Amino acid sequence: MRILVVEDEPKTAEYMHQGLTESGYVVDVANTGLDGLCLAQHQAYDIVILDVNLPEMEGWEVLARLRETSNTRVMMVTARGRLDEKVRGLEMGADDYLVKPFEFPELLARVRTLMRRSEQAGLPEVLRVGDLELDQGRHRAFRGTRRIDLTTKEFALLHVLMRHSGEVMSRTQIISLVWDMNFDCDTNVVEVSIRRLRAKIDDPFDQKLIHTLRGVGYVLEARE
Repeated sequence: MRILVVEDEPKTAEYMHQGLTESGYVVDVANTGLDGLCLAQHQAYDIVILDVNLPEMEGWEVLARLRETSNTRVMMVTARGRLDEKVRGLEMGADDYLVKPFEFPELLARVRTLMRRSEQAGLPEVLRVGDLELDQGRHRAFRGTRRIDLTTKEFALLHVLMRHSGEVMSRTQIISLVWDMNFDCDTNVVEVSIRRLRAKIDDPFDQKLIHTLRGVGYVLEARE
């Protein structure tokens, strides 16, 4: 799952980035309202965590501009705790409102709640391709009746491939969806991760699900 944090206070931004990354999310950070809006309009995010007081463009305007074209979940974050500020944010289309200072467990709980809402409104909780199942809510994978233990990144990679089942995913697309947008694209991290994932979900079984199109990318699908 991919999250955009729009926050101009470096320490707060780093605090959220580190905590959310360690919790298994892919996190991008923008330090101005204008940069945040640009990223949100050109990248697919599951949640945007948006500060109100931002340079170049206030959080209110970023929210208004986002709501013209996107239904992405937005959590407003601000030092202002007045009721009228909360009401304004929610009426403008924010999905949640968090007041500074806050403890990270509260932020994480709210993020998970918004994620569950998004999943309930979108894709089914359990993804299936052939006899492979991915239970997003329980963070579990099965091949037939056999449970497959995956690392956080392996789970994220498999989730992306299953969401796009039958669609060839390029190396660049996979990096942008599973790893940080500033990740070094010259590494062979995708190839290594695909190889490790295959060792768990394909190698022990007769039917192979992950297929390579040389020079193009990878596709997960059940073939006859």
